[in-house]
Amino acid sequence: MSDAPRMGTGAAETAKPVRLRDALRQARIEAADRTGVVVDLRDAEVARLEILNEALDPLFAQVPDQIDLFDRGISQGDTPRLWIDIVAHILMGRDKRMYRFVQDTRHGRIVLAESYDAAAIVNAVTDYVARRMIERERALVAMLPEQAEAKEKPRRRSLWTFAFGFIVGVVVLFGFALFAALRNP
Repeated sequence: MSDAPRMGTGAAETAKPVRLRDALRQARIEAADRTGVVVDLRDAEVARLEILNEALDPLFAQVPDQIDLFDRGISQGDTPRLWIDIVAHILMGRDKRMYRFVQDTRHGRIVLAESYDAAAIVNAVTDYVARRMIERERALVAMLPEQAEAKEKPRRRSLWTFAFGFIVGVVVLFGFALFAALRNP
């Protein structure tokens, strides 16, 4: 009998089965709340990367225009990144406050620098840019002798081909003249 008062009208409303539509609505509200948090975190990441990008402006202003190794820009996706060149970029760490400067290689990703301080990352990027410019200079210097040899060889070959053709032509003309002279006595 003590259970009878609980089975009243109030108990009937609480015992009512939850409708799927109500459950879906609640799930959508929760997902929207989580998405809002994720979007806020992503916006914060992008904002921090933009601040770092502005801090890198003086460095890239010093890079000569004819050097086209670097293509800086922020890509927005699941993980926002500040690209330095085709293989190196900066992304935010798990806590969304630490900068991670990484380089993709054949053997995987290498972390070049990690810091909460933007100035430390600017210094790491400066060192990276200097190393890349030196690598470029070395590659260009190594290519110059090869290009010079490649250009000289066709000239020598063309000169010898021309000389051989000239000699063969003179011999043929001389032979034709001799043949014509012997035929008409």
